[in-house]
Amino acid sequence: MTARLFEPLTLDGLTLENRIVVAPMCQYSAHAGQAGDWHLMHLGQMAQSGAGLLILEATAISPEARISPGDLGLYSDATELALGRVLDAVRASAPIPIAIQIGHAGRKGSSRAPWDGGAQIPPEAPDGWRTEGPSAVPHAEGEAPPHALDADGLKRVRDGFVATARRALAIGIDGFELHGAHGYLLHQFLSPLANTRTDAYGGSLENRMRFPLECFDAVREAVPSGKPVWMRVSATDWVEGGWTLEETVALARELKRRGSAAIHVSTGGVSTRQQFPLSEGYQVPFAARIKAETGLTTIAVGLITQARQAEAILAEGQADAIALARAMLYDPRWPWHAAAELGAQVRAPRQYFRCQPREFKALFEDATHGQR
Repeated sequence: MTARLFEPLTLDGLTLENRIVVAPMCQYSAHAGQAGDWHLMHLGQMAQSGAGLLILEATAISPEARISPGDLGLYSDATELALGRVLDAVRASAPIPIAIQIGHAGRKGSSRAPWDGGAQIPPEAPDGWRTEGPSAVPHAEGEAPPHALDADGLKRVRDGFVATARRALAIGIDGFELHGAHGYLLHQFLSPLANTRTDAYGGSLENRMRFPLECFDAVREAVPSGKPVWMRVSATDWVEGGWTLEETVALARELKRRGSAAIHVSTGGVSTRQQFPLSEGYQVPFAARIKAETGLTTIAVGLITQARQAEAILAEGQADAIALARAMLYDPRWPWHAAAELGAQVRAPRQYFRCQPREFKALFEDATHGQR
């Protein structure tokens, strides 16, 4: 029997060869939002991994939507040209479908790269800017509060998501993920820890979901039928009084009703008071609950590192796909090794056919090479 991990998965009109997803991983290495040679190297090796889908790192809709000055963006002709160049080179050698994660950092923007400490850059600093969010509530004590978005600001951000989606279409992107997780702008609207508004976008669950769903609807309308659109969410804030799993289930139902192809389930990120109970696959139960209660195609992520662990999650019906981030950075050939362990086949570049181990003679799809 074919391992569940290596069965095809269809998201709207896009069929993936297997259920391994390269999760978005910020590289903090762009210049003025523009992808460069590092992205070509990084995405090139991820694209040759044998995974079924590659999702680009969080890609900002505007300069002020970036997490850091080094964040990738897709909001100008220059950023579109730079990312298009990288993706053209990747696609020339790797047929993997590529999705984009469209994001806005909100109050978590204007930050140093993690290797520089990750602290907020003051708005008046040469490489800093004034952040924006649902409310004038800073992410951490001592940080400059964000500017609370007014009606014009909400429209500008919503239009920015659409404009980035259209630029992504122009450079051949196959799938569209809205970043509603990890404490960034759309998550900030969802969480009462960051959203203290008293208008139609704050207070009740319906109101707090309103803006993220408006952004989803706008992108879904702009993207042609058959190309999948979905959202990444944090299923809990891990803080009392914050966003909850029950609310995430309600959001998932609304996303499904609006034509979402999937939901990508992570947790946390909106509060410095969060307490993660880190353990193997600690986020999987959230994905399982959402899948069970909504039937929406569900992508699980979070400390999933072993092939048989991933296979069991799928075989037990806890999720429909497995996303890997740190595990893929550590082992860019993770899908090859998983296929070998589970007795499956995986795609590999023909230049590497000769590395197929003797004990796994059918590991690589369509692998042939002569002797010379």
